[in-house]
Amino acid sequence: MLLAIDAGNTNTVFALFDGTTQIGVWRAVTNVQRTSDEYAVFLKTLMAQIGVESSTVTDAILGSVVPDVNFNLVRLCRDHFDCEPLIIGSPDVVTGIKVCIDRPEELGADRLINAVAGVSLYKTPLLIVDFGTATTFDVIDADGTYRGGAIAPGVNLSLRALHLAAAKLPSVAVAKPAKVIATGTVTAIQSGIFWGYVGMVEGLISRIKAEFGAPMTVVATGGLSKLFIDAIPSLDEVNTDLTLRGLALIFERNRKSL
Repeated sequence: MLLAIDAGNTNTVFALFDGTTQIGVWRAVTNVQRTSDEYAVFLKTLMAQIGVESSTVTDAILGSVVPDVNFNLVRLCRDHFDCEPLIIGSPDVVTGIKVCIDRPEELGADRLINAVAGVSLYKTPLLIVDFGTATTFDVIDADGTYRGGAIAPGVNLSLRALHLAAAKLPSVAVAKPAKVIATGTVTAIQSGIFWGYVGMVEGLISRIKAEFGAPMTVVATGGLSKLFIDAIPSLDEVNTDLTLRGLALIFERNRKSL
């Protein structure tokens, strides 16, 4: 059984795969101070709740955009699951996708993993919009080559920045307001953030399509993607498990070399 780990800036997501079947997904707040033992207690308790013994985990793969958590996540795999994890970005890990940008080594693991999954699951050319801590836009051409994209602040990051920079504005949760023209401070912030964000995403999708010059399938992923899918008509598909699926695919491509 495969343990796939997606370490993001906000959350770290763990998933179990039995072959290509995903049988469990759990999320923890990303914390650089969390030890491998703490991860183990968290994971083994949740695995037991679905009737899975930790001894059934034979392999692991790690995709991370937070280098400071990698040490303890690798220790988790070694000490508690008795396996050496594949780490996305290592020279010996085959992804099966060509990256054609100025500095390929700077491409975030999450964006690379999403591209691998996208090419496998959807018709190319492809634009992947990941609604995470940052919102990323990734372009894959008809041949399945990664061509670049754009990075914008995530919606929750924008909300926090507004609260911190404006003394009289409260901290509010992201939500889809019924009207654009709000009649209260909280709803005004929610309207500005939500509908302003919709406008930003729509604008970037439109400009990317125009610059690319060919029809593209647009796939949304990330924790907040479901909140925006109905408000942004240019999003064709939503797949919140895209990164986890990409990790499982990359593992399968490297299985013979293990």
